[in-house]
Amino acid sequence: MASKEFILQRICIYAGREFDPLVDTQVAEVLRSKFNIHLPQRASVNASLTSSISDHEIISLILQYRTMD
Repeated sequence: MASKEFILQRICIYAGREFDPLVDTQVAEVLRSKFNIHLPQRASVNASLTSSISDHEIISLILQYRTMD
């Protein structure tokens, strides 16, 4: 299993900049501006990410990062 730091590094490489994958507004902004992914409205950002997981690999990485301790 990859370390949390390694996953964060991969996320930032995909995004082309550093941001905090735990901050909902930053996640939505990066996905919208860099990948033109607009998250659907769900009860939580994690639920929105889960429903959009097939749109780009960065989404599964963000979800993986958010669920790590």
